[in-house]
Amino acid sequence: MSTSHLRPPSLLRLLGAWRALDSAQPAYRQLAQALRMLVLDGRIGLNVRLPGERELAAALGLSRTTIAAAFDRLRDEGYLESRQGSGSVTRLPPGDAPAPSADDDVTTGGNLLNWTHAALPAAPGVARAYAAALDALPAHLGDLGYDPLGLPVLRRAIAADYARRGCPTSPDQIIVTNGAQQGFSLLLHWLAGPGDRVVIDHPTYHNAIQALQRAHVVPVPVGLPTQGWDIDAMDAAFRQTAPRFAYIIADFHNPTGRSMDPATRRALVAVAARSHTPLVIDETMAAMGLDFTAPPPVALHDPSGRQVITMGSASKIYWGGLRTGWIRADPQTIAALARLRTTTDMASPVLEQLAVAHLLDAGEGLGTRAAMLRDRRDHLLGLIDRHLPHWRVEAPAGGLSLWAQLPRAEATALAALAENLGVRVAPGPRFGVSGAFERFLRLPFTLSEEQLATGVERLAEADARLHARLPRSRDSLALALEADRLI
Repeated sequence: MSTSHLRPPSLLRLLGAWRALDSAQPAYRQLAQALRMLVLDGRIGLNVRLPGERELAAALGLSRTTIAAAFDRLRDEGYLESRQGSGSVTRLPPGDAPAPSADDDVTTGGNLLNWTHAALPAAPGVARAYAAALDALPAHLGDLGYDPLGLPVLRRAIAADYARRGCPTSPDQIIVTNGAQQGFSLLLHWLAGPGDRVVIDHPTYHNAIQALQRAHVVPVPVGLPTQGWDIDAMDAAFRQTAPRFAYIIADFHNPTGRSMDPATRRALVAVAARSHTPLVIDETMAAMGLDFTAPPPVALHDPSGRQVITMGSASKIYWGGLRTGWIRADPQTIAALARLRTTTDMASPVLEQLAVAHLLDAGEGLGTRAAMLRDRRDHLLGLIDRHLPHWRVEAPAGGLSLWAQLPRAEATALAALAENLGVRVAPGPRFGVSGAFERFLRLPFTLSEEQLATGVERLAEADARLHARLPRSRDSLALALEADRLI
């Protein structure tokens, strides 16, 4: 398995203010604890080589003895594996990687509150768009209806939308797909094969991880720091692992809600160009800004037009039932994708394409739903502050969910117990690889305020029951097993 190397500047950014000078704990224990949490949270991926003891001691201003003691502790706990001449590589102890359920998104009836969907019902303009599409349909009935590139009217509308967002685009740079997920599968098939590596920001969209794993492609996670993205770590991953491409969610990231600023977008394209790593940018959340509008697309910073491939979708902003997405790339890439597409399906439904073209031409966006989502976001933050004050949650500037941090690595156990109490939530490991993010839950704020209140109350009850019966020293797998027994 390929090993990537985390350089000292990136590790220092991830560690942040790790040391409490007034703590009775020695520095080596605090450092070991901070590194352990970074591994458990997935911000440092598995199979990542940490800086050497001498190098890290100089960067942190500590003695090499202190670093060695912290590393020894992590090795004893199973979080590091060291070999002579190969450095120290991150690991997880046996049993610390509970497998996420593949059924978390299945809608269940009865009294179970399904809190796993980060999506909205249809926007008000969708019915009008379908009516307009039906009026326009007769003009297309004389054609065969098979166009792997998509209807010209929709490709023009998508290109015009990119231009409005500050990224000039021509229709021959667009191919229409059956949702962004099909677009990603098409790109994955075209760019990578079994055994290849793909860099991902970590955490990331769970369906992208599953698509990579089902294609036997190896995800290379680059952990997100406390704020923004770590471009130095991305650069190192590109150079050290030779990925076939990188998959990045730059706009109101799923699940964290963060948005990449223009300077970071420029830097990301620059480091990708140096290593000749294609960037696949997922823009499905680009229109979901709540506190500000997303910056111009990452593709704006690609003057060659060949470094950045962008995916978009009508699902989040308009309605998931439209099942219409698109890919923006250079014309040669679009032509190649169209040829590949004909081996899987022939085209997207004409009526849905006409409806999406109408929505884009009409400038239908979040509209009044933006205020509704802001209110629900703030309402959910207030509920968590009142009922679960020991959780750490920051208000995202956009998107559809909160990324809630728990005090301990027990998300899977808590989710199991919460489901027995009538609420289904998505634990953090769904959004990472190798069991990462056991201290996190994704909590969408797309439900009604009444449903959000019910969900938080049931989560708080699950949290209280879990901690009333379990000793704090138990690891995450033991917690999950105990939760099953308690149920």
